[in-house]
Amino acid sequence: MSVPRFRVVAEHALLIDFADALSETAHAAVLRLDRALAAAPPPGFIEAVPAYVSLLVDFDPLMTDHATIAAAVRRALVQDAAPLVAGQRREVPVCYDGDCQRDLAEVAERTGLTPEAVIAAHLAGDYKVFLYGFAPGYAYLAGVPAAIALPRKPAPVRAVPAGSVIIAGPQCLITTLTMPTGWWIIGRTPTRVLTGRPERPFLFDVGDSVVFRRVDRPTFERLTREART
Repeated sequence: MSVPRFRVVAEHALLIDFADALSETAHAAVLRLDRALAAAPPPGFIEAVPAYVSLLVDFDPLMTDHATIAAAVRRALVQDAAPLVAGQRREVPVCYDGDCQRDLAEVAERTGLTPEAVIAAHLAGDYKVFLYGFAPGYAYLAGVPAAIALPRKPAPVRAVPAGSVIIAGPQCLITTLTMPTGWWIIGRTPTRVLTGRPERPFLFDVGDSVVFRRVDRPTFERLTREART
């Protein structure tokens, strides 16, 4: 991993980059810095937002400035860091039947696999929550097996329902809103990532691992009804 790079973002933030490509080592450095700043926030610190290989540090420009925050970050980087605590293991049921998986056949065709082999590959992925972004509750999971890691579609499709399990490249996520997407829709889950609870708005934490468990259509429909009650 290279020496972190510091980039000014507007008048109120600093971006610290640890690598140019997805890396477990770089992401671990992001999480260590995030936790160090949370444990001992410098004056004017508002929040830190972790991503795959970078951390955005937001601050109050009326209380501090980029140089002061950069100095605080450098001090945090050289301190002895506590070992990272593993996140929770989250099990997510997913249905790959019927209209839950509108792109499964095309993913199979493009990868040279059977639909069942695509499902097996997806279930075998080693998924971890790396960041939230783009839309409320969009938890980006890395860990899609290379055998089914397709680039995005040439054009997005509209009205993709919430709860869709979608993949693109090495990434997977569960949609939380009905929105367009250019990712491949291979299943649907009754799991709600948006909890509706102000004290804990998102189900997952960055660093959690996610295991997908296959369920049939009747089980999916039952779990969906239960999630609504």
